Amino acid sequence: MIDYISFFRYTRNMSNKTLVDLDQWLAPHKSIIQAREKYISSKLKMVLGDKTPAEFAMGFLHFGLHKTDVGWTFREWAPNAARIFLVGDFSDWKEHEEFALNRDKNGEWSVNLPENSLRHGQKYKLRVYWSGGDGWRLPSYSNYVVQDENSVNFSAVVWSPKIPYDWQYKTPPKPKVPLIYEAHVGMSSQEEKVASFSEFTAEVLPRIKESGYNTIQLMAIAEHPYYGSFGYHVSNFSAVSSRFGTPDDFKKLVDTAHGMGLCVIIDLVHAHAAKNEVEGLSNFAGDPTQYFKPTNHPEWDSRLFDYGKPEVFAFFWQAIADGGWTNITLMDLGLMA
Repeated sequence: MIDYISFFRYTRNMSNKTLVDLDQWLAPHKSIIQAREKYISSKLKMVLGDKTPAEFAMGFLHFGLHKTDVGWTFREWAPNAARIFLVGDFSDWKEHEEFALNRDKNGEWSVNLPENSLRHGQKYKLRVYWSGGDGWRLPSYSNYVVQDENSVNFSAVVWSPKIPYDWQYKTPPKPKVPLIYEAHVGMSSQEEKVASFSEFTAEVLPRIKESGYNTIQLMAIAEHPYYGSFGYHVSNFSAVSSRFGTPDDFKKLVDTAHGMGLCVIIDLVHAHAAKNEVEGLSNFAGDPTQYFKPTNHPEWDSRLFDYGKPEVFAFFWQAIADGGWTNITLMDLGLMA
């Protein structure tokens, strides 16, 4: 289903024509479309403030785990939490005070750590306490999440290689007429297995290019616990799915596509998320409505994002601008609520 409001904003940036000018079949709904446009404009003004959309989307540089000149900084938004610990390989999976987060008045939690506290490849989670309960959670801005083969539990991974991926090619110009090849990386192999980013890069990209396409639309890229959901029950919106490979494997796929002159579109699920609590956002800090509406998606049995909250609006746009998606042409193609 097309998100006509997103399309409206897109077309307004292209020309002075309105959505109804471009599609006369929408004329009977002109007043409703104008009302929605007015609401969106006022909402954006309230949320963005003095920032441009591009500046606003850079919030992922604030939240999550980041390497700094003097060590590490971690931040998380959890207004209902009473206490939070960073726990992982580095703490023998025990709670230590030096890994305890501090809260500010806006419900933002943070901790600064010395450089030798963490290293690339270590696994970690959050231990979150709230009034009447506690639980294991994955950081909302995790950029790499892996599943243990034995316990099937998910953990976030410190992704900070000594040599960051070196992009070789610039994003190709947007084609006047996109010829889109839609693909699911995991299902792209002729063998009975889940294919990887590396295999897709080596075996499928050349075939797409040779077939005359100029754009690739990739499905099921964001991390999702249940493979059978086809990628539509997302749990970690800043992380590419580890069942296909590492963040750098994905970057190489995109980089190689760009080198072939292919634009890359990511199928983003922007309306709803998996109901999973331990590895997802549902009931993040003892509050099921921190990110979501009280009711679930009637078709997908998933949680519906509450975009009436500025923090939730900010989370989504900042999450998809994270390092895993950088240098990629994005398009809003998720199933609408």
